[in-house]
Amino acid sequence: MESLLRAGAMNTKKNIARAEKIKLLLMDVDGVLTDGKMYYLPDRNGEMTEFKAFHALDGIGLRLLNQFGIITGVITGRESPGTEDRARTLGMSYAYQGFLSKLDPLGEILEDTGLKEENVAYVGDDWTDIPVLNRAGLACAPKNALPEVKKAAHVITNKEGGAGAVREVCDFILKSQGRWGEIMRFVETAHWPSPAKPRMKVIRFSDIRPPKKR
Repeated sequence: MESLLRAGAMNTKKNIARAEKIKLLLMDVDGVLTDGKMYYLPDRNGEMTEFKAFHALDGIGLRLLNQFGIITGVITGRESPGTEDRARTLGMSYAYQGFLSKLDPLGEILEDTGLKEENVAYVGDDWTDIPVLNRAGLACAPKNALPEVKKAAHVITNKEGGAGAVREVCDFILKSQGRWGEIMRFVETAHWPSPAKPRMKVIRFSDIRPPKKR
């Protein structure tokens, strides 16, 4: 945990104090949960289909957050069935897709949960994430995030996006909230809890934007 904290812009005590208040973890997808690459392969009809690769380490961390009552969700600029399926598999509560401006989704989620900005951790890697990072109680950026994004972050992970960066943030939050001993008991007994998956709220920008004028 110390190495993770030293990578950030603020000292250890302040970062821990921020993490102790977190009740909601939100994140971008491309470049955060993935390495930012997009793969296109033809389906059986010859149509190109987009594929994404997600890291298993991140998945375990996010499910552990669910176990301890921390809500999770994504706010991403792209719409992707793969993103939606992955978010649902991991027990996320929110999947906002197609939103380049991410403050409105943040506001809706805060209103829906009754939480404050200080209760939010956010992980982002690109310029569109900076407005949310500036408001988050714990602002996080992967190692390979853009320089301007790193300047807005309290914590910069040692791992890159799509390679376990989100897991580092999950572990940091859980350690800061005193959950590590309980998690290690899960490991020792090989008894991993299976928290119930909440009903996920899915909002696609393409479904709500007004039609183009002719």
